[in-house]
Amino acid sequence: MRKRDNTLTTDQKALAINLDKFKYGSIVEIGAGQEVARRFFSVGAAAGTIAKTMSAYDMAVSDDIYGHVDRYVSRARLLQMLDKEFSQVVERLADVRPKNTTFFAYAATVTARSFKQKNESHGWVGIRLQLHPGAEPSDVILHVRMLDNDNAQQSEALGILGVNLIHGAFHHFQNPDWIIEGLADGLGSDRIEVDLIRFSGPYFEEVENRLMNLHLIRSWLTRAVVFNPAGEVVVPGELFYRKPVMVMRGSFKPVTLVNVDMMCAGLKHFSQLAAVDENEIVSLAEITMNSLITGDNVDGADFLARIDLLASQGYTVMISDYVRFFRLRAYLRRYTQKPIGLVLSVRDFGFLFDEKYYEGLEGGILEAFGKLFPDNTHVYVYPSRPRRGDDTALVTLDNVAVPDKQRHLLAYLKDNEKLLPVQPRDESHLHIDVAEVLAGLRRGRGEWEQDVPAAVAERIVQGRLLGFDTE
Repeated sequence: MRKRDNTLTTDQKALAINLDKFKYGSIVEIGAGQEVARRFFSVGAAAGTIAKTMSAYDMAVSDDIYGHVDRYVSRARLLQMLDKEFSQVVERLADVRPKNTTFFAYAATVTARSFKQKNESHGWVGIRLQLHPGAEPSDVILHVRMLDNDNAQQSEALGILGVNLIHGAFHHFQNPDWIIEGLADGLGSDRIEVDLIRFSGPYFEEVENRLMNLHLIRSWLTRAVVFNPAGEVVVPGELFYRKPVMVMRGSFKPVTLVNVDMMCAGLKHFSQLAAVDENEIVSLAEITMNSLITGDNVDGADFLARIDLLASQGYTVMISDYVRFFRLRAYLRRYTQKPIGLVLSVRDFGFLFDEKYYEGLEGGILEAFGKLFPDNTHVYVYPSRPRRGDDTALVTLDNVAVPDKQRHLLAYLKDNEKLLPVQPRDESHLHIDVAEVLAGLRRGRGEWEQDVPAAVAERIVQGRLLGFDTE
């Protein structure tokens, strides 16, 4: 199996593009200097690649060139820039350049670290390019967060990222995974985070963008990606900004009636908090990466099925590699100071109070709980009934068993309302076990259909999802 060459330096990539006399285009950058263009000029032979570079920093000048936009650091502005620059370079040069020229436009609109304040440093970056002479163009666009502490370092990182994107788009368009993996060449994961990527156009018609965004996590370019109820990838910072967030973690293989009831029960309590506007709550179903991986591989069909089934119930879906709850809370706290709610089943207490779960933390389980509850974070505990029709075996926050040496910790968390009990809307669902539902659906139609929402059962049967009727 052919492997991507990950030994090329930034300068070698830029020079390879410069020496290819049939790749020609514009580079326009707003917000962090002309770092991408500088990279191409500094290695030499840039006259063979660059038709124009520009930075339209002044808002009035930018609007005059590209048209008005409500937000200057946005996908909308990036697309305006790509539209204008690509059409202009083709119109002006198609008749005078060699017929086998492939034209491109690279654009970036970012807000880097301010001189006066430590603002959120992020932006939109993209390339529009022909991958065959005269072809309709294809796009690769991404949203980035710059993690360096000063403007100069952020600008340098954006320059490297831009070269990586241009080189990857031209050289690896037949392997979009390689384009993603190459974005961090020369950077590592501690300088740039890419939390959204989208491929479009004739050369990427077969690309499943949801899987490409999952690959961002696997390539260490981000720790989480988010899909709205329409199944579209969204920028986490835009979705969560100043919003209260209610999270339910699970495998959702498939989403069951007990999941639905658990979220509704948690939301009922969460929405009663004074700082929570019920109309602004983001209801988030979160899946950890380790529940998607078998061996070293991700089952793409399995992943897409879970996303589609959760979306059918109106959930926003997050895929993350945060195994521990407190890291998930810290991630959400980047974007919102509003209350965060986590709803979980007493069935999860087996690992929640297992000290092995916190190995590697200097303060162990105490450090983990301390980081989970430093501020406006609430954990709602949903009861369970292990067996169908058993009226006596209800397990709640008040009677759940934990190891003897954790009893006082549990009592402390309850007494200080760090853990709060919630009441189910429908106790008839409490017995549902997702492993049993999955085993049942793989045998075909049957009782499992009563344990999932009707629309979910219908989709599983019609689409033969999650291994339906394979045993």
